[in-house]
Amino acid sequence: MDRNAGTDADARGDRDTMRGRVPGNRLKLWLLLEAKRWHVATVVLGLVFASLVVVGAVDPVSLGSVLGSADPVETVFQALVTAIITGVTLVVTINQLVLSQELGPLGDQYERMQGSLDTRRRIESELGLDVAPANPAAFLRAIVDVVHDRSDALAAADVSDPEVADRIESFTGSVTDNATLVSDQLADAEFGTFAVVSAALNFNYSGKIYEARRLWTTDADALSEDADDAFEELLDALELFGPAREHVKTLYFQWELIDLSRVLLYSALPALVVAVSMIVYFDEGMASWSVLGVGGPVWVTSAAVTVALVPFVFLIVYVLRIATVAKRTLAIGPFVLRGTEDEF
Repeated sequence: MDRNAGTDADARGDRDTMRGRVPGNRLKLWLLLEAKRWHVATVVLGLVFASLVVVGAVDPVSLGSVLGSADPVETVFQALVTAIITGVTLVVTINQLVLSQELGPLGDQYERMQGSLDTRRRIESELGLDVAPANPAAFLRAIVDVVHDRSDALAAADVSDPEVADRIESFTGSVTDNATLVSDQLADAEFGTFAVVSAALNFNYSGKIYEARRLWTTDADALSEDADDAFEELLDALELFGPAREHVKTLYFQWELIDLSRVLLYSALPALVVAVSMIVYFDEGMASWSVLGVGGPVWVTSAAVTVALVPFVFLIVYVLRIATVAKRTLAIGPFVLRGTEDEF
C-alpha cells in the first residue's frame, strides 16, 4: 500500500515538472536548458571541426591543388572577419540593452527601490514572514513552502461530501508533492546558474491555480467555512509565486546576457586574429604534409574555421536557452499555451 502511494506521488510530481507537462524529446530539452553552455558549445565546435575534416578527406579534388588556381580559403575567411566584427557590434548592442534598464536619474532609482520594498513587505505580510529572504532561491523557496503548508491545511479541512473530499485530497496531494520537489531543488540552487530558474519552472503554479479555482467554485456547497478559507489562503500563496518567478527570471536573463557579452568579447579577438592570419599567411605551400592521409591544408583550414566560429556558436547556445525559457513562460497565471498530457 505504501509502495503504491509513493509511486503515485512520484508520478504526480513528474507530471507537474517542466519535462512532464510538455511531452517531447528529453535529450533535446536537456541540451537546450540543463546542459552547461560551455559543454554544449564545445560539442558543437567539435562536430564542426570533424565534419570539415571528413568533407576535406573525401573530396576528390584536394584543397592543396585548388589553392594553386583559386583561393576559396581567402574568400571564406574574409566573410568570417566581417561576421566577427559584426558580432562585436552585437555585443555592444546587448550591453546597451541590459544597461539601459539600470541607468536613470535619482528619482527613478528611488521609485524602483520603493516599489521593490513595497512588494517585499506585501509578500512578507501575506506569507507571515518577518523578513523575506534576500537570496532569490531562498525567496522562491519560502513561497513554495507556504504553499505546501496551506495545501496541508486544505487537506485537513472538513468537507461534507466524500467525493468532493477525494477530489480535494488528490489535488492537495499533487500540490504538496510538487512543492516538496521544487523546495528540495531550490535548497541547493545558486543564483547565476540555471538551477534556480530550472527549479522555478518545475513548479506548476499556473495549473494549480486553475485547479484550485475550479474545485473551489464547483464544490462550494460541500465546503465548510474552514475549507473555504483554506482555498482562499492557498490561492493567495500560489498567486504570489508567478510575479516572484518572473522577477527572478528577468534577473537571470540580464545575468545571462552579460555573461554572453563577456564570452563574445573574449573569443572575438582570437577568432579575428586566426581569420586574418588565414587571409594573409595561408598558401599552397602548406600542402606538403599530411596526417592520417588528410592533407595539411584541410587540417589547418578546419581548425581555423572552428576557432573563427567560436563567438557565433556561443551566441547560438546562449540565445537558444534564453529563447526556450522565454517561450515556456510567455503567460503568467492560469494560461496553457501549448498541448499538454494533463487536462486541467
